[in-house]
Formats: sequence, C-alpha cells, structure tokens
Amino acid sequence: MDVSPDLATLDGRSVAVIGGGIGGLSTACYLADAGADVTLLERNEQLGGRASVLERDGFRFDMGPSWYLMPDVFERFFADFGREPSEYYTLSRLDPHYRIQWKDGDRLDLSPNVAANAEKFEAYEEGAGDALHEYLEKSTLNYEVGMEHFVYKDRPNLRDYIDPDVAKQARGLSMLGSMQDHVESYFDHPKLQQVMQYTLVFLGGSPHNTPALYNLMSHVDFNLGVYYPDGGLGAVIDGLVNLGSELGIEYRTDADVSQIHGQRGAFKVDYDSADPDKEYAPSDRHAAHRVDGAGYKLADIVVSDADYAHTEQELLPEQKRQYSESYWDSRTYAPSAFLLYMGVEGDVPELAHHTLVLPTEWDEHFEQIFDRPAWPDDPAYYLCVPSKTDETVAPEGHSNLFALVPIAPGLEDDEETRAAYRENVLDDIAANTDTDLRDRIIVEETFSVSEFGERYNSVQGSALGLAHTLKQTTLLRPPHVSETVPGLYFTGSYTTPGIGVPMCLISGQLTAEALAERETGR
Repeated sequence: MDVSPDLATLDGRSVAVIGGGIGGLSTACYLADAGADVTLLERNEQLGGRASVLERDGFRFDMGPSWYLMPDVFERFFADFGREPSEYYTLSRLDPHYRIQWKDGDRLDLSPNVAANAEKFEAYEEGAGDALHEYLEKSTLNYEVGMEHFVYKDRPNLRDYIDPDVAKQARGLSMLGSMQDHVESYFDHPKLQQVMQYTLVFLGGSPHNTPALYNLMSHVDFNLGVYYPDGGLGAVIDGLVNLGSELGIEYRTDADVSQIHGQRGAFKVDYDSADPDKEYAPSDRHAAHRVDGAGYKLADIVVSDADYAHTEQELLPEQKRQYSESYWDSRTYAPSAFLLYMGVEGDVPELAHHTLVLPTEWDEHFEQIFDRPAWPDDPAYYLCVPSKTDETVAPEGHSNLFALVPIAPGLEDDEETRAAYRENVLDDIAANTDTDLRDRIIVEETFSVSEFGERYNSVQGSALGLAHTLKQTTLLRPPHVSETVPGLYFTGSYTTPGIGVPMCLISGQLTAEALAERETGR
C-alpha cells in the first residue's frame, strides 16, 4: 500500500492513541495510512481537543482556535494522503486579515496587500514602510529555512544541532535574542512593535521571553494570509476525522483513560465510563461512538496526545515517568484565558471578523501573566465575530462573537471573580469599540482556568501548554519518544514543533516518523 513519506509499513501493529486533539488526529492518520490498526480514545463527547465546538440555540462557536493560518501546512498534510483540503472544507481569505483597535481610539486594519500595509506603517513612522519589507524578507527566510530544516525535521538531540549541515542551514537565521530586541531594531513606534508581536499570544509567550526566531510568524501573517474555513475551525476537525475514517481509524469518545499498563507489544489502556448525567453534543458530529461502561484497549503501541504532564503524572506509575513533579512545576506555561461566548441580537458594525483590542502600553498585561500573576487590570484581548463571514454560525438577524482575554495560568476563577471580570470586559468593549452588548445578549457561556483543567487535564489550566520560551524551544521541549517505556510515544503541543494548530498537525507527522523508525528499525 502507499504510505506517507518516510514512513515504514506498520502492517499488523495495533496502536491506541490517547486524545483526539489535532496532534492525536494527525498521528492517527499517518499511522493508519502506514497500515497500523488504530483506535483513538477521547475523554470528551466530541473530537478536536481544544478545537471543540459549542452549539446553543442556533449559534455555533469555535471554543478554542479560530484563526486559520499557514495554509501550506494543511495542504502538505492532506497531500501526504493524496488529497486536498478543498475535498473536506472551503476557505475564504479574510479582508481585512484583522483589525487592531487601540484604547486611545486609534484603529488599524491589516489587509492582504503588503504594499498597502507598508503605506499604513509609513504613516506612523518615517521609513517604517521600507522597514516592513525588510522585516518580512528576514521573516520569509526564517520561515522557509526554519520550516523545512527545523520544523518538519525532528532534532531531539544536541548532536543534531552541531552537525555542519545544520549549522549551514541555520546561518543567517534570527535564532537568539528576544522578539522585543529584534522588533526594536526595525521599528521605533510602540504601536508598530505591537503589530509585529501580537502573534506571540498564539505561541503562549511575551515579547521579552520569546526567541527572535519566531519573527517567522510575520511571514505567516502578512504574506501567507489569514483564512476562514466555512463552518469555522470545527469544519477542519470534521475534515481530519473524515480523513481518518477513510483510512480505517476507529474513534471512541467519552473514553477517559485512567491508566497505561505494560510496554511495547503488551499495552493495556484502561478507560472509564461516560458520565450518565452529562449533557452531550450530537452523537453523530464526528461519526464516533460513545463508550458506556468501563473498558480497556489492548495495543502493541501507545501514543498520547493528552496533556504530557497529565500522562506522566496520572496515567503512568512513578517508576515509568521521565520527569518529576518538580520538573513540571518549574516549567513556564502558556497563558490560560477568560473566554466569553455570546450570541447577540443585531449586527456589530464596529468589529471585524478578527479584532484585537490593545492598550497603548501592554507590558503591564504581560507582567500580570508571567511575572505577577493576577487578573489583568487593563487587558489586551481578542474579539472574534465569525458571523461577519459565515451566516450559518448564527440565526438570521443575530451575531456570533466571543471575547478572549489571555490570563495567567493557575489563577483562582471562582464564580464571583468571573462575574466581576465579565462586567469589566463588557465595559471595556463598550468603551473602546463603541459596541455595547449587555442588553443584546441572548446566549452566553464562559470558559476559563477551571474548565481548561477539567476538560483537557491541562496543568494550571493553561490554554495552550508549554510556552515557547528560549529554554522551552526545539530540543528543550519534551521528546516524542518515551525514554522509560518502550513503545510509548507523545504528540501535540508539548512536543516539537510546539503550540498552534499547524504545529500540532506537524507534530503528528514527527511522532509517526519516530514511531515507525523505532518500531521497524528503518
């Protein structure tokens, strides 16, 4: 049979994949395509992990990721299986890509036209238009070389980086230093610096703790573009799941794994029964069947897409863990979030599909995430209104929107605190976007630190996992291959290449390649 590039055949091997997030879905597809008998176990009622969907009274919300970036990664993924994204969902390129609304009343729309954006930069600072072109040249180089030689190739050992060929490829890349220092070398105006750095939120970092290498995100943003899949990111999940079904993957939802026993060739994965009192999304959403009653899965190989720390600390006995509890406590975690999903009457004309609301000085917000954990006093936040592009996500005459405020992981988020912060967010939206929502909300749901911990077993309720700090990048992230349990592998945002939907998609390929090499010796 035809298999994905660089993947040896796995005919006859049984694999249990724990977790149906992007990394788990991707890994499962590669392994099934290589001939493995794959069963995916997901603890929640629907697949997709943090890319879940909330449906209420005719409104459909993407609960997690809502930006479709790096279309080339999705094209490459589907091409590995002889398919195209268009066979599973339809894309629209957004114009504007997004809007930035500063709290001093200034507003900037970034469009698909780089030349037009350069003119807008020039209006803020003389020479900034040319600086943007120069910045994007460096960003493009970082992206093209970085993706091909460092993102799509797993380099888990130090010796992989001192190889002369690797050093040659890395020459000229912006590898070290902070994003703050790097951006300041191109732009003086603080607002332009913010424009070039807002994508760091997607990486779970701040301008001061994220390596300059990640300026590659500006190539993603300005050159590759921002898209919307009709139906939202949930449509992409449907596409991945449907591809997996075509490849023969068996999906089991409501299968909460409680323990991993054994090792290569003799794994037993225990999972718990569904909660009979829980409300479930439509059972046919992903053509997965719900598990009722406790059960187990026997497998030759196990891949975990569950939170890495949860897998090690809760699913494995102590002697089989790679890392101690103190290791996980010492990590820098990406922010959690306060999310407010709202179905509202009427239109919201002052908002774009994607709107970033930023204070003119945002260092205080980052300090209240990474240095002095607290609910942000003057938050930078994101508003998403997919009904601007897609009329199917809200009833006629209504708008679908959510607000996302990045907050420190591990914060107390009791009902009283959340209720008070809800009022603060709605006040801020009204004051800074001229959009008063309070008397128009007919559907409302919140999601924050507690839910990230409960629904996704996320350490400290992080929304994303390990941040991309200099000490948690590339080979300094946890490995795909367990060093203590033969036949156990890991995928998803904790591993390389890291955080984000495209990165987790690539993580699935890297995990599958490492697995096939270890299990077959090829």
